[in-house]
Amino acid sequence: MDSSPAAPAPSLGSPATRREGPEKVTGRARYAAEHALPDRAYAWPVPATVARGRVTAVDTAGALALPGVLSVLTPYDAPRLGPCDDPTLRVLQDPDVPHRGWYVALAVAETPEAARAAAAAVRVRYDAEPHDAVLHTGHPAAYTPEVVNGGYPAHREKGDAAAAFAAAPVRVDCAYAVPPLHNHPMEPHAATARWDADTDGDGGGDGGGGTLTVYDSSQGSGLVRSTLASLFGLPPDRVTVVSEHVGGAFGCKGTPRPHVVLAVMAARQTGRPVTIALPRRHLAAVVGHRAPTLHRVRLGARTDGTLTALAHEVTTHTSRVREFVEQAAVPARVMYAAPALLTTHRVVPLDVPTPSWMRAPGESPGMYALESAMDELACALGIDPVELRVRNEPDAEPDSGHPFSSRHLVECLREGAARFGWAAHRTPRRDGPLLIGTGVASATYPVYVAPSSARAHALPDGTYLVQINATDLGTGARTVLAQVAADALRVALDRVTVEIGHSALPQGSVAGGSAGTASWGWAVHDACTSLVALLARRSGPIPETGVSVPADTTASAKQKSPYARHAFGAHFAEVQADTVTGEVRVRRLLGVFAAGRILNPLTARSQFVGGMVMGLGMALTEHSTMDPAFGDFTENDLASYHVPTHADVPDIEVHWLDEHDKHLNPTGGKGIGEIGIVGTAAAIGNAFHHATGCRIREIPLTPDRVLAAIG
Repeated sequence: MDSSPAAPAPSLGSPATRREGPEKVTGRARYAAEHALPDRAYAWPVPATVARGRVTAVDTAGALALPGVLSVLTPYDAPRLGPCDDPTLRVLQDPDVPHRGWYVALAVAETPEAARAAAAAVRVRYDAEPHDAVLHTGHPAAYTPEVVNGGYPAHREKGDAAAAFAAAPVRVDCAYAVPPLHNHPMEPHAATARWDADTDGDGGGDGGGGTLTVYDSSQGSGLVRSTLASLFGLPPDRVTVVSEHVGGAFGCKGTPRPHVVLAVMAARQTGRPVTIALPRRHLAAVVGHRAPTLHRVRLGARTDGTLTALAHEVTTHTSRVREFVEQAAVPARVMYAAPALLTTHRVVPLDVPTPSWMRAPGESPGMYALESAMDELACALGIDPVELRVRNEPDAEPDSGHPFSSRHLVECLREGAARFGWAAHRTPRRDGPLLIGTGVASATYPVYVAPSSARAHALPDGTYLVQINATDLGTGARTVLAQVAADALRVALDRVTVEIGHSALPQGSVAGGSAGTASWGWAVHDACTSLVALLARRSGPIPETGVSVPADTTASAKQKSPYARHAFGAHFAEVQADTVTGEVRVRRLLGVFAAGRILNPLTARSQFVGGMVMGLGMALTEHSTMDPAFGDFTENDLASYHVPTHADVPDIEVHWLDEHDKHLNPTGGKGIGEIGIVGTAAAIGNAFHHATGCRIREIPLTPDRVLAAIG
């Protein structure tokens, strides 16, 4: 093979189609529950039916008597687990029940139907205790944590926000509420585990020896591998985790979940491969949720709209199992110039499932409240909402004082206003029973980069292989990483193959925080550029074994940047409210984003649109209710928890600015998976107010709330 690079071929920035598309549409792609290993059994968990208490007895006789039932694991006889940082994974280890839905037994059988029947036949007795599942701002157990999700300080104050607010000529002081929300990916959490007995007699650790292979629906197989190795006392090199295809996640698969621990327990207990696929009705209780958030936003301004005070205070809940605090006030530290700035969080531990990540944690609910308040301030001042935001554009990040690596929010607002016809639609209108109005909101999301490693191989047939343990959640990661590699190698895209989704590959970071492509792409870029340099120094053909070069970005990615790095965007919405039925529908939705270099317009547009659709659901249909008497979420399936469908979604428009930010990473991308949801709900809520003159400060805008508001 000629080791010199081929002529450059367009790669990054071109709309390459998804590489795994044919596998998915033909059914060749195998998801976690679809690996038909020989002699496979199936498991079905038993959730607790009390909101708090202890298991006092588990009667498994009826279940074990059913045909095809192999075993029933209980807190009294399940395998003991080793250390773990996440107590939500310590399932079947003791009789305590911290919330309704906590798993108290596991049935294993020859078929999924038999396992489900066995789980239903298990009889559990409890010693129930009083529980508390109600969040309110005055809860006596509320406290201010040290940090919130993402490691941010829970409380930050610059200046005297209370005094500045009191002295402001124009003030708004508003309370907003965002309910519990659920991720509901298309593929529920599932795993297939195979425990092979120790064959060399060395025991392999405290877990009884052997090797473990797991197919898991996860956002990061490397983290699953290290967690399982610790829990089951195995050396990491004896654990293999494969997450080759994942049917969506939105954050709820970002860390290992109880299903994968249960699958391994069952495989070890029975000596057979075991598959577990959680029923959708279980997800609300065991895989995380977006915690409800109660917001108080105070804005003080001069009569020209210049902010003098900004205070955003958030109250949320966490479980008694593990502290997780939604960082909903943190975005206010980024957005607007105000000499006095207060952002703080309080959290209430309750007898509820443990919350976790959901698309744009913190930014999504926090920006709903902040951007709604900015709209209320614009109304109070009589200033156009776009102009108000422009007038409060900061020169540097308000909280830290660091310069922005790039910030084109004003350009997004201006471009969006022009494309939307904003000025021409600022008069609300009526069409029969329909009230029609428009709204705007800003969006932001931080730039994250995590250490990753990759390996690039030049093969004797003139092709290249790139390996990295990245995860494609349906985002197009395989395709974009191939584009990054082809661009760095200066070869045509069809000469590059990418292998991902396997813990034996060079370790990539978790797919989360809109950091996947930025993190993995950096490692792939470095490996490929190093390979090009090596090939340029070589003479002669490529050997049969190929030529390989590794890369590790740990040192580079961990360097602290002197810049505040964020993506920004602007959302515009036109809605109609039916005065007869109370139904609110979105007529138009536009998003304009500044998110660094767009590496693949085709997959990027899909990500932006997907986020905006999720934001539309947040505004109009999605919500969950914590039942105070039973301590569980009442909307726990897709019949009661209403995600948007095609009939709910208009022809969404997405545009982006050609942003070049040299302070990011070699690919210049900022991450786009989450910013699409940020601000969408506020834009829709603001449009509803513009249409009706009524402000509803709790989402979603359901017909009962709408009819009560408009009379």
